[in-house]
Amino acid sequence: MTAVHLPVVSAHRAVFVLAMAQATAMICNTIMIVTSALTGQMLAADKGWATLPLACQFIATMLTTFPASFLMKRIGRKRGFMVGALIGIIGGLIMAGATYVASFWLFALGNTIFGVSAAFTLFYRFAAAEAADDAFRPKAISLVMAGGVIAALVGPELSKLGQDFLMPHLFAGDFLFIVGLSVLVVLLLVPLQLPPVAGIGPNITLEPARPLLEIVLQPRALSAILAAMLGYGVMSFVMTATPLAMTFCGFNLKTGIAFVIQWHVLAMFAPSFVTGHIIKRFGEFRVMSAGVLCYVVSIAMGMSGIDIHHFWIALVLLGLGWNFLYVAGTSQLTKCYRPSERAKIQAFNDCMIFSAVALCSFIAGTVEQAFGWDWVLRGAIVPVFFIAAALVFGWRREVALAK
Repeated sequence: MTAVHLPVVSAHRAVFVLAMAQATAMICNTIMIVTSALTGQMLAADKGWATLPLACQFIATMLTTFPASFLMKRIGRKRGFMVGALIGIIGGLIMAGATYVASFWLFALGNTIFGVSAAFTLFYRFAAAEAADDAFRPKAISLVMAGGVIAALVGPELSKLGQDFLMPHLFAGDFLFIVGLSVLVVLLLVPLQLPPVAGIGPNITLEPARPLLEIVLQPRALSAILAAMLGYGVMSFVMTATPLAMTFCGFNLKTGIAFVIQWHVLAMFAPSFVTGHIIKRFGEFRVMSAGVLCYVVSIAMGMSGIDIHHFWIALVLLGLGWNFLYVAGTSQLTKCYRPSERAKIQAFNDCMIFSAVALCSFIAGTVEQAFGWDWVLRGAIVPVFFIAAALVFGWRREVALAK
């Protein structure tokens, strides 16, 4: 036996619990998206360092992907997700404390610890894929990702509420909300039942694992990894710079920034209700290609003006493009490895993604402060081109192998 799946009813129940836990964790992430750069700008002596704490979060996420994946291989998904939520509680408390003492570096530390927690949440989609059979898998991934719709609706509103909640300590309330939400994640996970992770279940025999390089260099796997890595990097680069650019243009959290980020996050996750169906009908390569097209139009819209509707449409298209690239890339990657290989290839995939995210989020603030919003968008053009090239390469190799 090479894999273990839950019965249909149990699989649906597990996916629902994973979606709720993912949604709650994503509310925390949305609060960070809205407030981290603004808090960093408030606390930093050099405003060009405003996005450094957020970059520290993504670096920590990147560095934790391998340990988190192998820890869950040892103790199971459920316990691993609980460990991640407990770490998130610590990160939220440190960030709240940093706003009380007005310490930029303590805030960066809190972001870093929160980034460790965020690494565990990356594996919710893989947990859904493992719980489902082949027919249900794309929909299961999509439904878990769709939990982010709740985050899109709740996160920005909590951000606005938390901004002044503990005045005169601006934004402190936001990070206490993260503490409470992380506690809620733990409670949601209590009834979760998942199949055993490869390597820890009884009486499970597996095909031998191939070297990581051999898995990665498969055309389908390579194109999926590059598309997800660069696609997430572009999204993070533009998204991180958006609150700073909108502040420069005269907007604030209550007059536009929270609204734009809310619709951006909604566009990231709301399509997940149907992305699985679209993938099943058209295939992963076509869906990822549609994501590239969304990025191109997003950049063009962003460069056409700085009114609220320019930011809004650009960020909505950015979120939609990310959804197509990320969900389809995840679905494609799950077809490229054996159960015995899942821990290392999943960790490698997310490590590469958050390497790009960490770099892009760090330089976003510097580019926006030094050169302006237009250069943020121009900087996104090159990786979008490479995504398109990776998809053409993967598709052509796939067609050649099929002949």
